[in-house]
Amino acid sequence: MHPGEKMDGGLQCPCVYDKVNLMCAAQMKFLHLSDLHLGKRVHGFSMLEDQAYILQQIIDCIAAEQPDGVLICGDIYDKAVPSAEAVALCDDFFCHLAQRKVQVFAISGNHDSPERLAFGSRLMDGSGVHFSPVYDGGVQPFVLTDKWGEVGIYMLPFVKPAHVRRYFPEAEIDSYTDALSAAVGAMQVDTSRRNVLLTHQFVTGAATSDSEELSVGGTDNVDGSVFDPFDYVALGHLHSPQKVGRDTLRYCGTPLKYSFSEASQHKSVTFVDLGEKGSVTIAAEPLVPRHDLRELRGSYMELTDRRNYEGTAVDDYLYITLTDEQDVPDALARLRVIYPNLMQLDYDNQRTRQQQEICAPERTESISPLEHLAAFYQLQNNQPLTAEQTAFCQELIEEIWKEGDTV
Repeated sequence: MHPGEKMDGGLQCPCVYDKVNLMCAAQMKFLHLSDLHLGKRVHGFSMLEDQAYILQQIIDCIAAEQPDGVLICGDIYDKAVPSAEAVALCDDFFCHLAQRKVQVFAISGNHDSPERLAFGSRLMDGSGVHFSPVYDGGVQPFVLTDKWGEVGIYMLPFVKPAHVRRYFPEAEIDSYTDALSAAVGAMQVDTSRRNVLLTHQFVTGAATSDSEELSVGGTDNVDGSVFDPFDYVALGHLHSPQKVGRDTLRYCGTPLKYSFSEASQHKSVTFVDLGEKGSVTIAAEPLVPRHDLRELRGSYMELTDRRNYEGTAVDDYLYITLTDEQDVPDALARLRVIYPNLMQLDYDNQRTRQQQEICAPERTESISPLEHLAAFYQLQNNQPLTAEQTAFCQELIEEIWKEGDTV
């Protein structure tokens, strides 16, 4: 909502976006965060304690580095209606930030409810914690000032073409690039000064991971050139830390690993130093999780041999791949005696590696239900159905067909 614009119900919004004077000795420093996903569960395991641990580490980084601002680029929560525990953790984190007198800028992501995050934002502005309002076709910048002059901070929450189209009925908005181009164009960015954008979108060319929600076929891609008016673009949405094209168009990634596709990554927070116009320095500060998320591979005997696991972090979150040719009875429960946070168990052996084409496309219609079932059984058990099992399955299939005919 713009300053002075009437809210629903006829009240006039009294809030204004004043300049915040930060007279830095050298250059303005920001901490770039995103995708906290507070309240997230990974393979059924709650991550709240791990999130509290990593947030404390981030607070310690802030105390050590003393940035002038913290940029939080969406997906603060994992769900639009978060749990009470997730809300309490979020409240605690933002209170710590406010107590440190650091300016905080936060936007909603696709996992957040923009209305819930925006609630009370005008009251919190006074404490230096600024949440993006629900998108209404305009984005008013906060303006910070240091020895080099002004820095405009623009907060653009996650938007879809349908969100933007309603405010620009004359524009042709058919894609995410069209939508973001219209939204950025409406900001009328003063490119003579330094400008920073917080946004939560999938920029074309960025690398993805399994813990993200993306549109099939990449229809939610945004061309990075849309963000050219900005000196630094603080991105959220993708969980891998990376630049997209230029160094200053950047995802900081999640502070924790949320899928095994991220097992090899090293999580961090990103510090951004803005000097005079055109001068941007970027550095990553590593984060060390309470429990790492990693993969183990070997036979059951190897993984349960005390000599192999003693002295290792057996309480890490694990994806174990067993190489035994025969399935180990009750393997998950037995392995969790040693590895209590075993999240996922799989096999890699001759059976699983074998290319099984249950039915080729051209033969689909000619294969009977019994043949489908027999092929599936062979795939799962590495042995064919017995004659007795085949007879039983055939009788069961016939009964199902008869019931279907009578409905």
